[in-house]
Amino acid sequence: MYVEEAPQIPELLGELGPERLPQVLSAGNLSAARDSEYLHWDKVRHLDPPEGMTHREWWLLLKIGRDMRPLPLLDDKGQAFTFSAVDEVQRLQHFIDQFASGAIAMPEVVIADEQARRHYLVNSLMEEAIRSSQLEGASTSRRVAKDLLTSGRPPKDRSERMITNNYRAFQYMRDIIGSELTPAHVLELQRILTEGTLENPDAAGRLQRPDEDRVVVVDRVTGDVLHVPPPAEQLPERLDAMCAFANASNDEGGFLHPVVRSILLHLWIGYDHYFEDGNGRTARIIFYWSMRKHGYWLTEYLSISRILRMAPAKYTRSFLLTETDAGDTTYFVLYQLGVIKRAIEELHRYLARKIREVRKVEDALRGAEHFNHRQLSLISDAIRNPEHTYTFRSHAATHNVTGETARTDLRQLSDRGLLLRRKAGRQFVFTVPANLGELLTRANGGTGVA
Repeated sequence: MYVEEAPQIPELLGELGPERLPQVLSAGNLSAARDSEYLHWDKVRHLDPPEGMTHREWWLLLKIGRDMRPLPLLDDKGQAFTFSAVDEVQRLQHFIDQFASGAIAMPEVVIADEQARRHYLVNSLMEEAIRSSQLEGASTSRRVAKDLLTSGRPPKDRSERMITNNYRAFQYMRDIIGSELTPAHVLELQRILTEGTLENPDAAGRLQRPDEDRVVVVDRVTGDVLHVPPPAEQLPERLDAMCAFANASNDEGGFLHPVVRSILLHLWIGYDHYFEDGNGRTARIIFYWSMRKHGYWLTEYLSISRILRMAPAKYTRSFLLTETDAGDTTYFVLYQLGVIKRAIEELHRYLARKIREVRKVEDALRGAEHFNHRQLSLISDAIRNPEHTYTFRSHAATHNVTGETARTDLRQLSDRGLLLRRKAGRQFVFTVPANLGELLTRANGGTGVA
């Protein structure tokens, strides 16, 4: 993946003679060089510039018009990264403020009771654990991965270990939400993520050392080196600075929106690349920690990695646009804000569909005995996935309830004929009867369920 290095203002000014400079910087030209899309030089150089200007003159005006603020994140030469709160950034921030924080309520199917909320949260954390691992190379399918997490069985290979580790890391992230982020937290998070998956087990839970070959970021398709991180000698100090930034509420340069701060933590860890492996997964979980810390509770119900995995090249490119324009983080921030917005919209569509499904089941069961939310959710799943099987353990894990509660739920459904029970080894397995629809119709008709 190639992105051409963007020319910078001093270089561009030096190309203009004393006659051309005031012409290019005239008020009319500054007005004509509008920057509504926040384009990178790599795209600008392929577009038609405003009349009477070269591409490089146009780019100079775009750069001058951007109100940049320095950030505490420095490159390996000590130059500060920058950020610009352009209109599109503010528009997306406002959307996320509206739909991911504050007193906004989840749709009724989620707020019906505490168990319902737990169910949606557990499923969301599982989904993010799976997709984040797949984004980093885990080859396990979503179906097998979901079975792995719900059944509690030991992982069979490295891919499955990555997924279980990722899920454990999310649980750890939730435990430290009320704490300030420390280097020890980051190291422990990476240790959990990489435990049992590294060729060099000693690399888990520690920074790369100066005596080791520095890990670089490579294009998985072409093999080209995309990013060479700072020297390992700098990592302890850089990690301290990253944690200080994570814990700060304001910077000397003024207010920084919490969502932008969270996204910049993601970028910061990706740039510094503290570890032999697990940098991307660590960065994404720290992003979740920061969002949740700042009150964006809905973030826990979103799977950011699922969207990133759908277009990994765009994810990589957003890093490259920043690095090839003198550390302008606005490109990465805009991309991640768009990903969060899309994840929120997809969650709303998913919940609307779940509401319709649960209501359909409730309508079908009208006249039958009362079923709790967990049982309705299972029946809804069984209607859509008649090949699924259920166990006490999987039901308990899915809804985050005790084994006794899970046994009661499934035995009641089995007693009513809505699930078939058989013994498989030492455990009971519940399957979906072929005539489940007929049984529900009978229940709706008031004749009871066999």
